[in-house]
Amino acid sequence: MYNAPRAASIKSKDDGKVFGLDRTTFNNIVQEAASKKRKYYSQILSKVEILAEVDPYEKEQLCDTLKEEEFSAGSYLVKQGDQGDRFYIIAEGKLIAEKKENPSAPVKKVFEYKEGDYFGEIALVKNTVRQASIKAETDCRVVSIDRDAFKRLLGPMEDILSRNM
Repeated sequence: MYNAPRAASIKSKDDGKVFGLDRTTFNNIVQEAASKKRKYYSQILSKVEILAEVDPYEKEQLCDTLKEEEFSAGSYLVKQGDQGDRFYIIAEGKLIAEKKENPSAPVKKVFEYKEGDYFGEIALVKNTVRQASIKAETDCRVVSIDRDAFKRLLGPMEDILSRNM
């Protein structure tokens, strides 16, 4: 695969069948999978209004850093007061933001999220804790990027994100 000598030998303990792929076929499979993933993530990012001005090369870089997660209805993605280390974009489903003004106050629903919405920027831009809990209202799928990638790829957009907070 890497155009280098083998690093180890493999010895069979029993009779069996072995299937193999040549380097070119393997690389084509990996590249095709990466291309499909990038195209899928690009479709998700195209629904995020704030990312409309990001150039195609930067979007590709962003696609390569995204991590996808699924959550079932009723589960929490983030909790108010936790340290924020990821920026989230909703790919599918509906979520709600809940907030307690003080420890003895009841939980209030403060915002509803849908496909193409995002959250988590406040904790990253202001380097503070989560301002609300985010709960899946339906089964959902989100993509996210970590703090370092956020700063590196979306840092120039911090003014816009701050204004939209």
